[in-house]
Amino acid sequence: MNGRDGSLKHPFRVRNDAQRPRHGEQAMVAPYLAVAFLIAFLGASCSRKQAQTAPPPPEVLVTTVQPRDVPRVLERVATLDGFINANINAQVQGYIVSRDYQEGNVVKKGDVLFHIDPRPFEAALAQAKGTLARDQANQVKSDADEKRALDLFKKKVISDSERDTATAAAGSNRANVEADDAAVKQAEINLGYTKITAPIDGVVGFANNQVGDLVGPNTGPLTTMSQIDPIKAVVTAGEGPFTDFVSRHPDPKERNEYVKSLQFQLILGNGEIYPQKGKFYALDRSLDVKTGSIRYYVTFPNPGNVLRPGQFGNVRFVADMKKGAIVIPQEAVNELQDSYQVAVVGDDNKVSIRPVQMGERIGAMWEVTEGLKPGDRVVVQGLQKAREGSTVAVKDWTPPPDALVSKADSQNKP
Repeated sequence: MNGRDGSLKHPFRVRNDAQRPRHGEQAMVAPYLAVAFLIAFLGASCSRKQAQTAPPPPEVLVTTVQPRDVPRVLERVATLDGFINANINAQVQGYIVSRDYQEGNVVKKGDVLFHIDPRPFEAALAQAKGTLARDQANQVKSDADEKRALDLFKKKVISDSERDTATAAAGSNRANVEADDAAVKQAEINLGYTKITAPIDGVVGFANNQVGDLVGPNTGPLTTMSQIDPIKAVVTAGEGPFTDFVSRHPDPKERNEYVKSLQFQLILGNGEIYPQKGKFYALDRSLDVKTGSIRYYVTFPNPGNVLRPGQFGNVRFVADMKKGAIVIPQEAVNELQDSYQVAVVGDDNKVSIRPVQMGERIGAMWEVTEGLKPGDRVVVQGLQKAREGSTVAVKDWTPPPDALVSKADSQNKP
């Protein structure tokens, strides 16, 4: 529109384009600003998160080294057996007429276990006695005949031949009486065998034969019984441990006194420790050529007969003491080409790898002869985290209760 003065009138206000962006430009800039703000925010957040979650030093279990008197505890597998085992056999042939004991019960020496029909043996005894009586009567007559013949011979009434005949008859009858007397005794013994009695105090097992069975000396045991108080533990040791034992105690008298002084524990199959202590009883005369091991016996009191032959267990005893030994768990030692290393944690909780010299293995422990001193803290668990110069968090290691128990012949001890 034109004004009165002829100039052009514009209804709109003029804006400065240089100061204000166009609408399209605003739409393009906005996303870039948002991305930049997001990146900055995430970067700041991550840096704060990293600062807050810095990893703590790894945790290891350590044992503090101290010299001490270490008992050398040995443990061996054992099988329980009766102190005396007896097979009960029939000494004469006949039919069982009674079983006179309760199977599995304790009996005393002399108690009757079985009866065999005694009638045939009573008849045999009566016959033997009758024969003895007859021959004794014949002996009386022959002795008198011999005496008369000698008197008549001195008077030269009878010949040498008649005298010799009378003397021989008397001697024969005397021999018959002696034989008959022995037959009577044998018949009495056989009659006594019809009562089968217990030869020892002990527990009697199940019967292998029943009433009515024909039994005899060759039919096998009727039953078996065992004296089980005390009871015997049969233990085996390898040739190496036995040889080492003898070399440690070469004097026979001292060796015998040493084994008699040992006290043994019996660990039962359920892990419980039997309350009674055992004593060394005997060492076998020879090694088994098949297994290369030697047996020895340990006896345990068994009141109440709670232990029975055939049970398995472990026998444990203190063989000797190592004075002032430094020992660490075997798992703490790293073996590399016949050299040994341990990880030691200093007062600043930094790890140093230290070479050591090792001695005798004692159960799960290992004696250190060189390389450690009292007070050193040795890493037992977490060795893979303990690197040279690294910082660790330390906790005390608790040894298992049987750490000093040697359970295998590989320890080369008796």
